[in-house]
Amino acid sequence: MKRIVLFLATNMAIMLVLSTTMRLLGVEPYLNASGLNLSSLLIFAAVMGFGGSFISLAISKWSVKRSMGVRVIEHPSTSTEFWLTETIRKYSEKAGIKMPEVGIYDSPDVNAFATGMTKNSSLIAVSSGLLQQLTRPEAEAVLGHEVAHAANGDMVTLALIQGVVNTFVMFLSRVVGYLVDKIVFKTERGQGPAFFVTMIIAELVLGVLASIIVMWFSRRREFIADAGGAGFAGRQNMISALQRLGGLHPQPLPDKMAAFGIAGGVGSGIKRLFMTHPPLEERIAALQAAQSAG
Repeated sequence: MKRIVLFLATNMAIMLVLSTTMRLLGVEPYLNASGLNLSSLLIFAAVMGFGGSFISLAISKWSVKRSMGVRVIEHPSTSTEFWLTETIRKYSEKAGIKMPEVGIYDSPDVNAFATGMTKNSSLIAVSSGLLQQLTRPEAEAVLGHEVAHAANGDMVTLALIQGVVNTFVMFLSRVVGYLVDKIVFKTERGQGPAFFVTMIIAELVLGVLASIIVMWFSRRREFIADAGGAGFAGRQNMISALQRLGGLHPQPLPDKMAAFGIAGGVGSGIKRLFMTHPPLEERIAALQAAQSAG
């Protein structure tokens, strides 16, 4: 319930900020008596598309700490916390980024994630289940994977891609709605119901197609992060960690964080197009192929 309330409150706040921003920019309504103003529509779509994506990224650390109950380690008080922070510190120095915030959240599932506005202001959090169920070398490989995500700037890149597709979805859906309303239904004054119905349908269809593009990128960057984790902690340790994850069947993270975790869902056929992570067996095969080639 807490996550749902936080999600709704966050999205309402984002919409309020973006609406205020457009008023301050003096963006005119994209629909007026003269028809469809493409310039205003493009500005509207870009502000809403990129704005929502980057505001979500900007508050990602704040929101995830509260929604998932992440406890940030300010001063390590146990040997496990000391090992965890020092391992991330060592990998961060190798990657050439500032030390991320390090946190632990209470969950029996084996998972970890990285988030943050930039690679030098990131948060890496691990589940209590990961610390309990993986060996130290396996856990170190997972930590290397997450540091690689932060160092590669995956969070920002994903937000950029999401912003681009959001913009095109909002822009094209309204153009399609307008054309159907005027050409097919021949509405002469203002906008008829066909505009709004067609716009909603087009937005849903285009949104699904856009998600396929975003998820494709998300899956590709997992292979790169796996290679990064292998470089930090050793390829065999990375392979062992993924094999262990396959045997444990971890649950994916909440939707907004799913793309930034170590483990994803399982899918085949059409469902595979919407997976944030490639199947574990493909990730293991890629590491083994690199090992053989090396």
